[in-house]
Amino acid sequence: MSVWPELSETLRPPHVYVPGQTPRHPEGWFDEIKSTVDAAAAPTALHQTPAFQTGLAYLGAGYFWECHEVLEAVWMRTADPSAERDLVQALIQLANARLKLLMERPRAARRLCDMVQAHLARCPADVPVLGVRIDLLERELQVTRSELNMHYKS
Repeated sequence: MSVWPELSETLRPPHVYVPGQTPRHPEGWFDEIKSTVDAAAAPTALHQTPAFQTGLAYLGAGYFWECHEVLEAVWMRTADPSAERDLVQALIQLANARLKLLMERPRAARRLCDMVQAHLARCPADVPVLGVRIDLLERELQVTRSELNMHYKS
């Protein structure tokens, strides 16, 4: 079972943005997607917004910077503190860790993986948060740590 929804071609960015390696997307490229998280969206129903679903799809498709850009709008609507906030922060930091892997910055990636683990530890393990099963997200974190260990010594 995958954590990530399919990324539709209409929402696929023209390229993966990796700072220092590829061009940045035009200003405002993600505004329409981010605007789907409005004041009317209840914090416990944020997973129903196109922004949340697109952020997950970006993460699964390797658009890590783009994931962070979109999910930040979701994060700003979460209650502090809450499991929803910790989950969204875990997703954003997982995307950041994978981006740091692409940038060949293993120390930063490891630090971010530790942050993801801390956020997930504050989420209930037995029920999905915003529709995401924590055990599946923990598995994705382990995949990232495995990639780190394969390519970089501690």
